[in-house]
Amino acid sequence: MHLSSLKLTQFKNYERQSLRFSPRLNCFVGFNGAGKTNLLEAIYYLCMSKGYGSAVDQYNIRHGDRVARLEGLFDLDDGAQDKIVIKLRKRQRKIIERNGTPYERISEHIGRYPVVIVTPDDISLVLEGSATRRRLLDNSLSQTDPQYLTQLITYNKLLENRNAQLKELDGREDTTGLLDVYNAQMAEPANYIFEKRRDFVAPFTELLLEAYAAISGEREEVGLEYQSQLSAQGWEELLAERSEKDRILQRTTGGIHRDDLVFVQEGHPLKRVASQGQLKSFVLSLKLAQYRLLERSTARTPILLLDDIFDKLDHERVRQLLELVMSSAFGQLFITDTDPERVTSLIGDHPEMEWERFLVAEGVARNEAEWKQLLEEE
Repeated sequence: MHLSSLKLTQFKNYERQSLRFSPRLNCFVGFNGAGKTNLLEAIYYLCMSKGYGSAVDQYNIRHGDRVARLEGLFDLDDGAQDKIVIKLRKRQRKIIERNGTPYERISEHIGRYPVVIVTPDDISLVLEGSATRRRLLDNSLSQTDPQYLTQLITYNKLLENRNAQLKELDGREDTTGLLDVYNAQMAEPANYIFEKRRDFVAPFTELLLEAYAAISGEREEVGLEYQSQLSAQGWEELLAERSEKDRILQRTTGGIHRDDLVFVQEGHPLKRVASQGQLKSFVLSLKLAQYRLLERSTARTPILLLDDIFDKLDHERVRQLLELVMSSAFGQLFITDTDPERVTSLIGDHPEMEWERFLVAEGVARNEAEWKQLLEEE
């Protein structure tokens, strides 16, 4: 599977843009702020029905406009082609169409075109709170299991309602019985999510170790552990034990929304003992493990997006990473860079690689042939 073409209308800093892509490697080159990352955002949006940088749809509409449109053509492994169109309008629900037919539920789109993105902010997976690591779990499992996404949406809505009821009670005892109703309704999605996350860890860890060895040269032993309150007690027992604390704090203190992944190196917390280079290698390995897991679970080759990795990693790690992802074992790859010659030099050892380079400036992207033609006309 690969994305063969992309059209943007009033998306981010692009007024109108049409691009055709190589099925293997595509590189967007330009100064910071030119719009390179916005192209990756558009590709991610087509795959996941939302952006990875901003959760608010209207922020993806170009400043001063009221609507935006994305269109992408996906060439599938069986020879078929899917046309995906996303329509955004301020203060209105977005519309996503597949081959001319709108989805009744946008969640039906997730997982059809698996995608993994690596960004400079991914270091937060190690350094920040548990919410960032739960998003990694949810992003992976939502793309491989439609039922997981449904159960996650259900759980989060019930959690919101339960917390609202606790605030409404303002520390008083619940005489309405609503909390008991929410407790009972949350049991099924909570247990489903817990079981899927727990089962995710072993195969994911195996793939993580393989990726880390390839990038770091097997210099350190790393691993991860899944932590959940449901590992020690059942759902009903957990809520009963925490009912008084929930009443006093006016929020739900127990549940799968408190789950976490603990990363370790040589048996110690990773963020306390790892160097900057080791942290970056580990984060890259997390994303490559996610890539392999998606590939295995969806029977489709995911799209890999690498945003601004050259300025954040040393040359040797970049070389090892690109050697890995440019192998035939990976599918379509999109890279952003500020140096127009860096990818060219790194790709020199792969003369068979089919690739395309796009020069990006002030919200306009052109491949090299188009730039040459433009210069000749001037």
